[in-house]
Amino acid sequence: MFHKILIANRGEIALRILRTCREMGIRAVVAHSKADEHSLPVRLADEAICIGPHDARASYLNIPAIISAAEVTDSEAVHPGYGFLAENAAFADICRACGLTFIGPSPEAIRLMGDKVQARRTAAQAGVPVVPGSDGPLGDAAEALAVAERVGFPVILKAAAGGGGRGMRIVRTPEEVAQAFAACQSEAAAAFGASEVYVEKFIERARHVEVQVLGDRHGRRIHLGERDCSVQRRHQKLIEEAPAPELPAATRAGLHRAALALADAVGYVNAGTVEFLVDPDGRFYFIEMNTRIQVEHPVTEEITGLDLVREQIRIAAGEPLGYEQAAVRVVGHAIECRVNAEDPETFAPSAGRVTTWVPPGGPGIRVDSHLAAPCAVPPFYDALLAKVIARGADRREALGRLRRALRETLVEGVKTSIPFQLRVLDDPAFVEGRFTSADGRRLHP
Repeated sequence: MFHKILIANRGEIALRILRTCREMGIRAVVAHSKADEHSLPVRLADEAICIGPHDARASYLNIPAIISAAEVTDSEAVHPGYGFLAENAAFADICRACGLTFIGPSPEAIRLMGDKVQARRTAAQAGVPVVPGSDGPLGDAAEALAVAERVGFPVILKAAAGGGGRGMRIVRTPEEVAQAFAACQSEAAAAFGASEVYVEKFIERARHVEVQVLGDRHGRRIHLGERDCSVQRRHQKLIEEAPAPELPAATRAGLHRAALALADAVGYVNAGTVEFLVDPDGRFYFIEMNTRIQVEHPVTEEITGLDLVREQIRIAAGEPLGYEQAAVRVVGHAIECRVNAEDPETFAPSAGRVTTWVPPGGPGIRVDSHLAAPCAVPPFYDALLAKVIARGADRREALGRLRRALRETLVEGVKTSIPFQLRVLDDPAFVEGRFTSADGRRLHP
């Protein structure tokens, strides 16, 4: 097992990883930017090292600085968390070349699944259903239009190297294709350094359901059930729950089989998430695989009793999973709300200074947060302040606890997403468990 791990991230995920390291008797080094020098993860770390100024490109995305930080602190492994370099195959390659263990999948798996076109092809070859669309990146808007007319409108244009909801445009008429294609190319080039775009059929009133998988270096792969992440804004998730409610048993089992088939096809090692769209008839389609720990991993932890970060570290150290699929037991229901620093009406960022932070508590409530008021919410990074997770014996109990917990949560100094989330939790469609991604638009101003 490792004696020291460098955490190449910030905020709540840095603190989450640090806590598991402490429980495992592993020293944790937090690599941080100048803007985060007084943050809670830095204050609680066994060691902390500044890797650059506030600009993420000069700090959290600065590969030479992170590698140097690992070397000077005598760290054996690097945990990238989520975002930043977590799905950067070149970074994983460099870690390997420098004798550092990258706590995640192989560079080859990251590269394959990070190219959305190649990921679609791999899924199709493994017998996993994919959304109808282009076979590869498109050369121009005319080619995009031809594919869109073949599969039928509406369609969605996506960046081949995309993620996090960026580089995506829904197109409902032929007249919109040229402008949307140019916008996708421009956004993809700016966000990912690659302007390739492809087209998929847009599945109306779909649910976004994902399956958590784990694989070790000894060839064993299992799933830990599924999560429903349909409540989103601008393709960014706001509420996640496990297991997915009101899902036909055949669809649920099919999702699990498909996720494992894809993981087997790429020889996947470590924690990963296979994401699907599920249409109103229960048919499902692969959309992408996230080769990292997910923001929403706590809901899976709450219903399985497993620490996914611990599993990541164990697998990266070469240990076998040590249990079979039959040993995984799903008990109860869990729902998570991402509390973001943003205007609940417009979703505009709300950077500033948190003057008061009173997290909720009580039976069945977990809070993952790096807040320690008073503290700054810098405008340079993701707006996530906290994750409030409620667990219950069933969905009704979890939902009641989550409503109560959000109403108890006190954040002053910045606006938060809580008022919007409370509206969602009271919406009849959500309460009935029949909420789709499209339904969220009704609750927007």
